[in-house]
Amino acid sequence: MPVYEYTALNKKGKNVSGIIDAESSAAARQKLRASKIFPVSIKEAHKSPAKKESQWLSDRVRSLSRVKPAEVAMMTRQLATLVGAGFPLVSAIDTLIPQTKTQVFKKSLAQIKDSIVEGNSFAAALSLYPGIFSPLYINMVSAGESSGTLEIVLDRLADITEKQQALKTRIKAALAYPVLMSFIGSGVLFFLLTFIVPTIATIFKDMGQMLPMPTQILIKVSGIFKSYWWGIFILIGIMIFGFQSLKKTKKGRHLADKLMLILPGIGGLSKKLAVARFARTLGSLLENGVSMLAALDIVKNIVGNVLLADAVAEAAKDVGKGQGLGAALSSSDIFPNLSIQMILVGEQTGELEAMLKKIAEVYEREVETTVMSMTALLEPVMILIMGAAVGFIILSICLPIFEMNKLIK
Repeated sequence: MPVYEYTALNKKGKNVSGIIDAESSAAARQKLRASKIFPVSIKEAHKSPAKKESQWLSDRVRSLSRVKPAEVAMMTRQLATLVGAGFPLVSAIDTLIPQTKTQVFKKSLAQIKDSIVEGNSFAAALSLYPGIFSPLYINMVSAGESSGTLEIVLDRLADITEKQQALKTRIKAALAYPVLMSFIGSGVLFFLLTFIVPTIATIFKDMGQMLPMPTQILIKVSGIFKSYWWGIFILIGIMIFGFQSLKKTKKGRHLADKLMLILPGIGGLSKKLAVARFARTLGSLLENGVSMLAALDIVKNIVGNVLLADAVAEAAKDVGKGQGLGAALSSSDIFPNLSIQMILVGEQTGELEAMLKKIAEVYEREVETTVMSMTALLEPVMILIMGAAVGFIILSICLPIFEMNKLIK
């Protein structure tokens, strides 16, 4: 069914816009009028298959930055509720489209609904938008459709997404203050070195006396900042661009991910986060009827670290030969011993899915606790660093003044 974009007036006379699906533009106008919305202009969103494919590609690219995981989680939760209440899938999606705030997501849902009406499965329709729906999401929906438990799968997907978002939100909230303080502190130091210190330095130069070493160092650093401040920003930009370009290459990504695992403090957090993501995703996939090999093939793409992904891929080969998951992962020396021991216990007791969820909860809790501890320690450390920097500037300025007083006496 075609999708139309419209601008219209509501019953209060305010401008509104959105999308609607109908057999024709006349039918779309009639449908809008029945909803007490009076169209001003209406046009088909996709007039040809070529344009339709082009728009799908455009939507997938834009959705990477415009459709938030929190919005997908909310839609999933609402869809699970509607399907569980007995709504047909198409009717449930149609009900959610007007409630969606993001225009790209709204168009995507409309196209997904049309794809289902045309006879495609829900999972196949979702696969048209990989920028919005992850492989985990699509495969779990496919398993739910096959087993007839779509509402249960959607509910679990909403749980997974919400828990991941909650963890990210707590980590971001914990890091917000230190990051803000670092930016403010850097800005203050940059202002002092670029504008204030050079003014004072001219006074000392006019004295014609030998300045103390700290003052000389401060004047030289200040001169570099004043003359080449633009070069500092360019250098930072080049470093960021170079790092991003390096990560796009296979060797560069491998090196960056290896560095992330061995850095003091950060390495442990990165590994725990990746293992928690691995365990929660694998447990959910197995719980919804996805085979072990297929689940491992999906999970290796979402762990977020090349080394861990390679370890999962190697473990999948061993599992395919009949080896247990715990024993297969233990040969990589990357997964923590605790996670491997818990997987082995889960395999022996026949409760692997529950044990994987427990692993995810353990490591997510450890990550949150560690982040809170680090940020609590980071705040006084930053204050000390800022105090030392400002103290050095003040001392460097005051030393020549003290020497002047001695000469006067």
